[in-house]
Amino acid sequence: MATVAVTDDTFDAEVKNSDIPVVVDFWAEWCGPCKQLGPVIDELAGEYEGKAKIGKVNVDNNQDLAAQFGIRSIPTVKLFKDGQPVDEFAGALPEAQIRAFLEPHLPRA
Repeated sequence: MATVAVTDDTFDAEVKNSDIPVVVDFWAEWCGPCKQLGPVIDELAGEYEGKAKIGKVNVDNNQDLAAQFGIRSIPTVKLFKDGQPVDEFAGALPEAQIRAFLEPHLPRA
């Protein structure tokens, strides 16, 4: 599964009403570190399919969401469970650190 483009209009359906954890990458086209993080996020979207949903919010096109969640620097990645933000990190982290960030929040088999 690819990442899901999340917008002001689809946030409730894609994130708040999801029955699995949702990772939301707040990014922008012009952001260098976002371009570094993007491929890692895309890869994880396929790997964690069914366990977590991976969404991306373009902050230039969805300024209400960026403001609502206090996004001050990008990339910022927030993890939502039951529609609420439970964890986050900022910057382009290495893949291993992103996995360590995600793992505690995934459903156990």
